[in-house]
Amino acid sequence: MNCPIPTLAALADDLAAGRATALQLTEAALARAEDPAGEGARVFTRIDRERALALARASDGLRAAGIVRSPLEGLPVSVKDLFDVAGQATTAGSAVLRQAPAATRNAPVIERLLAAGAVIVGRTNMTEFAFSGLGLNPHYGTPKNPWDRATGRIPGGSSSGAAVCVTDGMAALAIGSDTGGSVRIPSALCGLTGFKPTQRRVPTAGALPLSTSLDSIGPLAASVHCCALADAVLAGADAQTLPAPLPLADARLAVPAQVALDDLDEAVAAAFERALACLREAGARIHSLPVPEFSELAALHARGTLAGAEAWAWHRRLLAEQASGYDPRVRVRIEAGARMDAADYIALRAARQHWIAQVQARLAPFDALLMPTVPHIAPPIAALQADDALYGQTNLLMLRNPTLINFLDGCALSLPCHAPGDAPVGLMLAGPALTDARILGLGLSVEAALARLRGN
Repeated sequence: MNCPIPTLAALADDLAAGRATALQLTEAALARAEDPAGEGARVFTRIDRERALALARASDGLRAAGIVRSPLEGLPVSVKDLFDVAGQATTAGSAVLRQAPAATRNAPVIERLLAAGAVIVGRTNMTEFAFSGLGLNPHYGTPKNPWDRATGRIPGGSSSGAAVCVTDGMAALAIGSDTGGSVRIPSALCGLTGFKPTQRRVPTAGALPLSTSLDSIGPLAASVHCCALADAVLAGADAQTLPAPLPLADARLAVPAQVALDDLDEAVAAAFERALACLREAGARIHSLPVPEFSELAALHARGTLAGAEAWAWHRRLLAEQASGYDPRVRVRIEAGARMDAADYIALRAARQHWIAQVQARLAPFDALLMPTVPHIAPPIAALQADDALYGQTNLLMLRNPTLINFLDGCALSLPCHAPGDAPVGLMLAGPALTDARILGLGLSVEAALARLRGN
């Protein structure tokens, strides 16, 4: 990332002022995606060149007639390879679904993007079936993290291609999914902003599921404002009326005393402390908050997880026919779901509701939670490919903090908080269900406060 990533607002201004056209923006995005010296071959599972150019020309024609459908009008956007697009197979980063029947209709989020005037340039690569936070994919390759391409570090997952397509200018905005951090982890590791909304706000129909209890759909982009714009479109809200910045002066922010700060590496710990100091200087009141429920999750999941059980329910027939075609690291996690019986699953769902109520009660006096998005910077791809045990340990570590918010049925932003030239580190700002507007509003002010650290 040698230059700042343009925001959606900046690109929209260029379009409005006639300094650029949708066709020019789309052609530039496609050129980067198709550059043989770039990451495009690993970023996309499908590039829709002709369709994207047609959408861009249509957008330019409407703009010439005075019609601008939304702030996303004419902007190149990518979508994760688990959303149904009419006429295309939904492969979810897998080999076993390459010959699957084409979708007969668009997923609702695809319909909303098209209605908003977005130019969909293609489908982005991902961890197979979205079942890992690291981003490795043996079928389509693993996009390299833009921070350290020489070493070849993970992009984070499961929305791996989504993150790299934005950092590399192959799209101005990427739409991913987040079941246990799959928007926020790659955002944190690649230096982007990502937003996981409250699940019920954005329809998940037409998205190949990992966990129907936990799946949510959100954006990866250059800024909080970009994420708010995209979230409004995805949620079917008015993209012209977005959350306003909320003051940091006297904002009550809680840092969990349990789990979230365990095992931080030096880079993440230092960046997190600098970010907290910056927010205190801006007037925020930051408190260490005991949340013993965070320590209870391992015991709650002793008999299995919701994601494991629900993934097994979806995959069991396909695995019976084509198990050898799966990534073995993904297959073993799905097959573990078979060990959870119906009674255990029902008990876990009930326990989750009790757990949510307890955590929400603890959070009630506060405006938001603060924690590192992930506890380590991006590790090298080669080391994880060579060592299954290391892969498993690293995956659990990367998923740990984001998963707390999915289990809470909450919403969260990941914002970059590292200094220029340092390894990307994400700061997570989170809240309970349906506090999305507050988290986005606070996020705008946190982003502004962190600008000094970021060199902006």
